[in-house]
Amino acid sequence: MSADDRRIFSMSGIKRNHSRFVDIVKGKIRANLKDFVSQGEMHGRQGGEIISIPVPSIDLPRFTYGVRERGGTGQGEGKPGDPISGAEGEEGDEPGQGKKAGGAPGEHDLEVDINIQELAQMLGEELKLPNIEPKGSKDITTKANKYTKVRQVGPQSLRHFKRTYREALKRQVASGIYDPRNPVIVPIKSDMRYRSWAEAPRPQTNAVILYMMDVSGSMGDEQKEIVRSTAFWIDTWLKHQYKGVQRRFIIHDASAREVDEETFFRTRENGGTLISTAYKLALDLVEKDYPSNDWNIYMFHFSDGDNWSNEDTKLCLELMTEKIFPITNQFAYGQVESRYGSGQFFKDLLEAFPDNERLVATRIAGREDIYDAIGRFFKAGH
Repeated sequence: MSADDRRIFSMSGIKRNHSRFVDIVKGKIRANLKDFVSQGEMHGRQGGEIISIPVPSIDLPRFTYGVRERGGTGQGEGKPGDPISGAEGEEGDEPGQGKKAGGAPGEHDLEVDINIQELAQMLGEELKLPNIEPKGSKDITTKANKYTKVRQVGPQSLRHFKRTYREALKRQVASGIYDPRNPVIVPIKSDMRYRSWAEAPRPQTNAVILYMMDVSGSMGDEQKEIVRSTAFWIDTWLKHQYKGVQRRFIIHDASAREVDEETFFRTRENGGTLISTAYKLALDLVEKDYPSNDWNIYMFHFSDGDNWSNEDTKLCLELMTEKIFPITNQFAYGQVESRYGSGQFFKDLLEAFPDNERLVATRIAGREDIYDAIGRFFKAGH
């Protein structure tokens, strides 16, 4: 084997090649990020810290082995021009095996697992989002396990190599069996040392997201899917900015109630719409569980813009002016376009608050608008 071959197949060479491949994958994700946001192309597990995302047109390198007792190129008798074994139309091909040949190259998708923090960083860089300046003046302390201790028992996965080596060396030197000319160190059971943890306080700057959505008859499944995709990216960015994020979900038609996440995206009612009921309930939850001096508060309301009456709209504007804006980092209104919605509430907000920095209002006509909506929601860095 040549020196170049040894370099390629060495462990360091494999690591370098893997690192290059990871960079290529991330480049593909970054290049197609707007499509992923707009089309909801992520699938697989979306819980915890890892999500699965399909990246087009990337093939993993792999070795292909031949079939035993079968000739190949450069083996056996043959003349120039003879078909190679396994070529199209060769005798011995079994019907029903494989796919019919075509003239176009195949399309390949590679499903790649990516850390949610890396995805959020890509989102921020592509949309040029500023980091958020937390509003809360007090950090909330939680307990965290830190591996700062060493003990003599524990699982092999936590074995402390340096401390184990040191103990074995000390024992061999003390007992006189250490040979400098043949410095072989063999640990025994009493030499083993293992990492151990201790609880330590960890300050967290916490945030709460209150999602509100109109579930009256004019908000259909398509509109709810748009809201679901938008909420995923909202969560992704805010979790990247804060150590702790809590979420609450409120649905409303002519009345409002708190629900779990699954119910939030699946419920559909046939009643009228009174937006103020959602705002009142959100304020009640904040007053009860999230003191504004200690929490960074975000409210996101999604609707098709219909409200039952001008009087209720007037009440909404009063609640925002007197109670919502003073306690929130940001209030965001996303108007999801519907053939049945008038869109009037969006106009009322812009007319009432043309320059209020706490309000971000945007139209989301379809999936293709989600990417730009996320950019507008967080461009101010509140």
